[in-house]
Amino acid sequence: MSTTKPATGLSKKGLSAGSVGLIGAIVIGISCIAPAYTMTAALGPTVSEVGLQVPAIILVGFIPMLLVAFGYRELNRAMPDSGTSFTWATRAFGPWIGWMAGWGLIAATILVLSNLAGIAVDFFYLMLSQIFNNPDLADLALNPIINVATCLAFMLGATAISYRDMQTTQKVQYVLVGFQVLVLVLFGVVAFIHVANGTAFDPTPVTLEWFNPFAVESFSAFAAGLSLSIFIFWGWDVTLTMNEETKGSRSTPGRAATLTIIIIVLLYLLIATASISFAGIGTGEFGLGNEEIQGNVFFALAGPVLGPLAILVSIAVLSSSAASLQSTFVSPARTLLAMGHYGALPSQFARVSPRFLTPGYATIVSSVVASAFYAIMRFISEDVLWDTITALGMMICFYYGITAFAVVWYFRKQVFASARNFFFQLLFPLVGGLILAVLFFTTIIDSMDPDYGSGSNIGGVGLVFILGMAVILSGIVIMIVQAIRRPAFFRGETLSRGVSDGKEDDALDELPV
Repeated sequence: MSTTKPATGLSKKGLSAGSVGLIGAIVIGISCIAPAYTMTAALGPTVSEVGLQVPAIILVGFIPMLLVAFGYRELNRAMPDSGTSFTWATRAFGPWIGWMAGWGLIAATILVLSNLAGIAVDFFYLMLSQIFNNPDLADLALNPIINVATCLAFMLGATAISYRDMQTTQKVQYVLVGFQVLVLVLFGVVAFIHVANGTAFDPTPVTLEWFNPFAVESFSAFAAGLSLSIFIFWGWDVTLTMNEETKGSRSTPGRAATLTIIIIVLLYLLIATASISFAGIGTGEFGLGNEEIQGNVFFALAGPVLGPLAILVSIAVLSSSAASLQSTFVSPARTLLAMGHYGALPSQFARVSPRFLTPGYATIVSSVVASAFYAIMRFISEDVLWDTITALGMMICFYYGITAFAVVWYFRKQVFASARNFFFQLLFPLVGGLILAVLFFTTIIDSMDPDYGSGSNIGGVGLVFILGMAVILSGIVIMIVQAIRRPAFFRGETLSRGVSDGKEDDALDELPV
């Protein structure tokens, strides 16, 4: 039976301790971000917002992510718990805000799971059409029945791998992540070779102006581009949710998160500058300003850049979405596990597979909910499905922001004890949290416009705004229901509110099981 530790209120949950190393955590972090899929989907829309300043926007988006990651590292050092945002916000602000932080993470990852499965389906049939030189095969993804059936098959496979031990997850990810990174680097290098040889579609020399965020024409374009940039970095916090399974649970997850973000920003800058330099931002056949290719840039540029090796790009994006589909299960499953463990959700969520030492019940629930969501939305309206994904940006800013502010509040008594504390426990997370808060409210205001997202609206109000608010309000409703049924957590009896006294490192050597 689980017990709690008076000094922190934390306790272990029966997961497989020490099964993930630094390299494994970084690989899973990169996998969750899904650089190949993310860049092919986000590069075009970002170009449409900020033009040549895409590298600048990537760097600006990188800054709050890095600042928040520093804060996550401090919380993990003090409280290595698989509940991450849920647990940390509860300790800092109490059960109500903590519960909503957990809900934000779960909602975001469930939405992404359904989106990743859908993308995997699209690229699976695109890959088949290229292999067999039959364009009609790509159209199979447009058939709702075939699409949903294939999606459920991908989801089932990812669930089966996630249900098993973390060693299985790592082995799968080493192959899939390694392949997609190699292909992306190859794509970038070959694109620059074309530019140097004068064989690029629209050779555009790289200049320092591309890296100047002040060159963006308007604040609204800057904010829109930054929102997209925030999305392309999202997912690195999966390295923290594995903290109870990581070797060196207090230090390794935070180091892995920081290194993951740095690796990703370097990869993104290579791909963004190479693509723009090769194709330009015009509206020509392969120009990144061409709306017809903006939704899937790599598919359009793969042939011109890599020639007969173009099939590698489709396989890379497919492996990227499939790998991320599997690794993304890690976060919601472990957050649900923690919420069940501390009594914020039904006790079934606290079940750990006795054979694999993974959150089996929570993994299955995450899969079922994401699968059902995708299937229903796919048959109802693709616009609703994709607008829900657009609303994901709100949820990312929501729970990242809460967690960043939790750093400042939890460590408030010691932030002036040293220069290190001032920067990592106050300044960095505070600035990161404020940037995310501004983006959160900016997105709320902008998404009310009926033209935002797909252009769908209800009563003149943008569908993205309605969906985003529906996700947040549904979380509040579920939280109230849980408070009535499980009052102990909401009274602070199972996970107490606290403040750092600077002694967590000593107190956490032996957490109770």
